[in-house]
Amino acid sequence: MEGEIDIVDELYRCRKWIEDALEYSGGTHLYSDIVRGVLNYEMQLWSNEDSCIVTEFVNFPRKRFLHVFLCGGKMGAILDMQPAIVEFAKTNGCDGLSSAGRTGWERVLGKTDWHFTHLALTREL
Repeated sequence: MEGEIDIVDELYRCRKWIEDALEYSGGTHLYSDIVRGVLNYEMQLWSNEDSCIVTEFVNFPRKRFLHVFLCGGKMGAILDMQPAIVEFAKTNGCDGLSSAGRTGWERVLGKTDWHFTHLALTREL
């Protein structure tokens, strides 16, 4: 079908952005894990010409969130994808969106409908 994107090709095109974002994930995933997650429908790849986002559903006992797991590329292009992601979350019964990232994301997303809720800390063992 014309205009249809091959997901494997798109994952490869977005590889640099994904790997750059994974540098800040604390070693939880490799690029191959993201590919497997997207191909197995456990994660969703959102992309445009200048950026990509990887999301995944997180289910809690009382709420369902679409978690924005990775972002890479140009900031404006990343923000441009928000309306489609919000609509996807609503369509899939989510109560909200969540994300975790470096502190700079709060400065950027704090100017939108996002707000700070809590701090996440990790401890290596």
